[in-house]
Parts: sequence; C-alpha cells; structure tokens
Amino acid sequence: MTATEEFWETFYRDRDRVWTGKANELLVREVAHLEPGTALDLGCGEGGDALWLAERGWMVTAVDVSTTALARGAARATEVGLAARIDWQRHDLARSFPAGSFDLVSAQFLHSSVAAEGEREGILARAAEAVAAGGVLLVVGHAEWASFQRHNPPVEYRFPTNADVLASLKLDQRWVVEVDESVEREVISPEGEHGTRADIVLRLRRS
Repeated sequence: MTATEEFWETFYRDRDRVWTGKANELLVREVAHLEPGTALDLGCGEGGDALWLAERGWMVTAVDVSTTALARGAARATEVGLAARIDWQRHDLARSFPAGSFDLVSAQFLHSSVAAEGEREGILARAAEAVAAGGVLLVVGHAEWASFQRHNPPVEYRFPTNADVLASLKLDQRWVVEVDESVEREVISPEGEHGTRADIVLRLRRS
C-alpha cells in the first residue's frame, strides 16, 4: 500500500462518516445549468457530488483511492436507486486513471498533504485530456487555511492559485476560461468555531 493509499484509507476507515453527503456548493453553482451527459468525479470521497450529478441525469464515473469511501458511496447509491448511474472505480490517480472521455471532469478540493511534488499537476493534466470536445473541466480548491487555522495550520501545505493551475495545464487554443475567481465562504470547524475560507474556482471549456 502506498503512502497515499494508506493515508486516505485510514482517513475514512477511522470515522463512521466524514462528509455531510451533500454536494459541494461550488460544484452545484457551476454545473446546475449544464446539460447532463457523462461526468468524471475525481477524488469522489463518500460520493456526495456523484450522487447529486446522478440525480440530475448524469452518468457518473466516481473515483477515489479509498476502498472504504467508495463502498460508502456505492451503498448510498443503492439505497436511493442511483446505482445504475454511477460507476465506482478505485484509482490512485498518480498511478492509474479512468479510461474514456467525459462531458464534465470535476476535481473538487483535490489536495493531499502526502502527495509527491508535481503529483497534483500531473493529475489535473490527465483530467484535462479526459474532457470531450465541448466539455468542461471544473477545478475547485482551497486558496488558504480557514481563518481559525491560519495561525496553527494542521500541516505545512502550499495551496495552488488559479494562475498556478492554469500555468501547469498549458492549455492550447481549444480551451476557453469561463470562470476564474476566488470566493470566500463561511465555514465551521469540527469544534463549532465559525470562520471564513477562500476557495478558487476554474471552469474551463474545451472546443
């Protein structure tokens, strides 16, 4: 088991449930108006985004490195009658990647403190290659630690900027940048402390 596999499997296995089960709000904002087609959800976790997309008519390939997270997502999909619309696949994205092309490729908060240098950039480059003509690559990530973490961050980590992501992708003239922004959201810590956090949003369309 690689360091990435061990880290994320422990992350999910040591908790009964990690996430709320709801879709990421910035995914909802950027995708709700799109015509459903095929979607690739990278780092799907327990499947909140994949389930939301499937409910709206998308055929989803949901990918994560954690077997525990995928099993939870698949169980929930079966419970709500969406199992036929979601293909759950286990990948360590630095080493293997789902086959095919997709109308939407979504990378939501694809951060990892145990990733090797350049690993995230390589994964996002593969993500761009997987976007079908006319499709969308949506990258959402944290821009900084939450306000209540900034003076005592959990780990040393440099959050990529929008400019960093765009530079690493080396996009050609086939691509149009539709959204390039930073947004600030209200967040609550596990201990109930209220604060804010800035996130980056990139929505890129391939012609």
